[in-house]
Amino acid sequence: MKARSRKELTQRRHSRIRRALSGTAERPRMAVFRSNQNIYVQVIDDVSHSTLVSASTVDPEIKGKLELGSNCSAAVEVGKLIASRAKAKGIAQVVFDRGGNLYHGRVAALADAAREGGLDF
Repeated sequence: MKARSRKELTQRRHSRIRRALSGTAERPRMAVFRSNQNIYVQVIDDVSHSTLVSASTVDPEIKGKLELGSNCSAAVEVGKLIASRAKAKGIAQVVFDRGGNLYHGRVAALADAAREGGLDF
């Protein structure tokens, strides 16, 4: 039996999660993508196939404040930014899609900051 790579395991987890999660206009999906250099988050309405709000460490609002885009403090800033942008659009509740990543480190820091910013999930 061949050993599975970390990327393959993440993809398998992600497909398993996506079978159960779907975003609607009332409760959109907050999808997280974590790369080696940055972290990205989108609030998506899966019914209309549209991105309602997005934020990442490459946004000009955040990029100037950060030394690195790949640490927990950067994820906290992105979490605060996505929460404020979602609140401005009238979005209070979301479904959290961790993108196959483990709920730990940067993903957990982003989620906690978004909760503190006022998002409910």
